Amino acid sequence: MAVETDILSGRRGSKTEGSRGIKPSRTIEQNVLDALVHRGIIGQADVLTAVEDSRDGSLDLETVLLDRYRVPKDAIGSALSDFYQCPYLPYDERTVIDVDLLKTLNLDYLKKNLWLPIARRGSLIDVLTSDPHDLDKGWDVRRAFPGMTIRYAVGLRRDIEQFLHVATGQGASGSIGAILGELVNDIPRKPAVDPVAGGIDENDSAIVRLTNQVIVEADRLGASDIHLEPYADRKDMAVRLRVDGTCFTYMKIPAAYRRAVVSRIKVMANLDIAERRKPQDGKIRYRLAKDRELDVRVATLPTSGQDEDVVLRLLTAKQPMSLEAMEFAPATLQAIRMIADKPHGMILCVGPTGSGKTTTLHAILKHLNTDERKIWTAEDPIEIIQEGLRQIQVHPKIELTFAAAMRAFLRADPDVIMIGEMRDKETADIAIEASLTGHLVLSTLHTNSAVETVIRLLDLGCDSFNFADVMLGVLAQRLCKRICGQCTEAYHPSRQEYDELMQGYGAQAWATVGIEYCGDWRLYRGRGCEACNQTGFKGRVPLHELLLPSDNMKELIQTRSRTAEMLALARKEGMVTLVQDGIRKVLQGLTTYRQVKAVALK
Repeated sequence: MAVETDILSGRRGSKTEGSRGIKPSRTIEQNVLDALVHRGIIGQADVLTAVEDSRDGSLDLETVLLDRYRVPKDAIGSALSDFYQCPYLPYDERTVIDVDLLKTLNLDYLKKNLWLPIARRGSLIDVLTSDPHDLDKGWDVRRAFPGMTIRYAVGLRRDIEQFLHVATGQGASGSIGAILGELVNDIPRKPAVDPVAGGIDENDSAIVRLTNQVIVEADRLGASDIHLEPYADRKDMAVRLRVDGTCFTYMKIPAAYRRAVVSRIKVMANLDIAERRKPQDGKIRYRLAKDRELDVRVATLPTSGQDEDVVLRLLTAKQPMSLEAMEFAPATLQAIRMIADKPHGMILCVGPTGSGKTTTLHAILKHLNTDERKIWTAEDPIEIIQEGLRQIQVHPKIELTFAAAMRAFLRADPDVIMIGEMRDKETADIAIEASLTGHLVLSTLHTNSAVETVIRLLDLGCDSFNFADVMLGVLAQRLCKRICGQCTEAYHPSRQEYDELMQGYGAQAWATVGIEYCGDWRLYRGRGCEACNQTGFKGRVPLHELLLPSDNMKELIQTRSRTAEMLALARKEGMVTLVQDGIRKVLQGLTTYRQVKAVALK
């Protein structure tokens, strides 16, 4: 007879001998291992060694696979899910555990037998377990929750232990899951006066900590934006993050707290919490650590159901990058250095919002930043701080616009001027005038390509002859998803993929690449791992297109020629387009053609 611990009271009693499911049976173990080998996650020889390593009892097989052989948790979880035919639930601090379900259960028993209830939905109980087929565990679960329908999910040993660690109050009290669990327990049992507010306001300590933790987690994940999206009909408020240019749902906040969270952010940004009918914008200076601060731009917009969406843009004060670190093609880097060293003229960096224009301009400024040069910048906001630069934050509300800053700079003895953005004809005219009078001017513009930038400025009403005289170069750029360095793998592409690359690059120009389709030709892709959240991509790689004004190009600008004529001449004179630069980086194994098409093709 085997001795067991009673699930409810912790009393010890007897039970007929049988497997308790603490270790997977040989059948389960073999099926999971076979699945991992079949998927190419681990080799057969390593599997045999891992099984031998786990037989001495010091380490279980799961730990050996995870720690010694670096098998991804999701790979083991997927194999378990396929075997048990139920969902795999990994540990996530955002998962809210209904602690009321644990009140009558013995925690030592749960830790030993590796299962716990997660949530209750009416008569349905969600239970996480290491072995959904274990009959003894199943009997214990049904005895603990008589008359309830049980729905199982499978989890890894260490994840179940982590869930229990947090559920029993031993986890990080500042985690999002712990804070949400605290809020759920604080929901009033009686209907609140305001059913939307739920009886919790923006000054509640849990709301304050939840809002702070969302910002901290977004920064940790490298997000550029946080989107808070409340919905009508008491649906949960979605929190979405934009990481590497792509949005995804990060978590859900109970509907009862949507207004409290929005109001808390408005308080932090010094906005009017009573005004919900019109958009507002403000800023938050958030201290992440003793020596690190985060600037957060806040925009609120009224949406249906008398709610407000909030978008927060995270602006971490960064150090300027060098030109060498910007991943320019060698010819492009040489050309940028050449035009940056000119004593006067205009350099424009163009592209959509979030394409790295300001980062590029600051890299050029770092190249120019010497004691011999006086450099003024006008920015909105100031994202990168450089010692030696005199940087001004524009404030349109007090009429300190880019144009006003430019006029002031011309009276302040500058050598180099950087304007955050040319938004109107006045700013463009002053920039051209400054370039004509012996200053080097750098600025950004929101256009799709280098050639279109010329047309945009001429359409604004700028003098074509003056602009042709001062233009040193127009650099268009995009940021493209980078293949994850942890899980990149080579593969032999199909002939169709080769033809697609050749057509995208241009059939005539493809000959200069010097690549023929053959059996040993390889491209690269990301397999997906924990480091990249199974996406295959982590970080971004820049794509560049540099237009240099030859005598023939200046003549086309002066005569206000069509975009197609300018583009044809630029390509004839050797300009590498955004798509071509992207394909070159595809061939280098930095990204994929699908990602290049997503950001560079019109």
